[in-house]
Amino acid sequence: MRVPSGGADPQRRPQQRKQVLLRLDPSVYEALARWASDELRSANAQIEFLLRRALAEAGRLPREAKPIPRRGRPPASDEPEA
Repeated sequence: MRVPSGGADPQRRPQQRKQVLLRLDPSVYEALARWASDELRSANAQIEFLLRRALAEAGRLPREAKPIPRRGRPPASDEPEA
């Protein structure tokens, strides 16, 4: 069976990350942004990290939840360049 151009089966689309509007007190956001900066994360990544940790501690993190995607430069390859 041939897959239509675009490489993806139209019946099985990859699950998209959800976008959520979040309203925070400005001082809470500033504290969160400083904490994220200290840990070399974006504020968005810090919020996701904290939510996942809280869900895990409460025993509510779904088993099918994928790990947080790593951002930035991929690790150096052990193979020499050809």
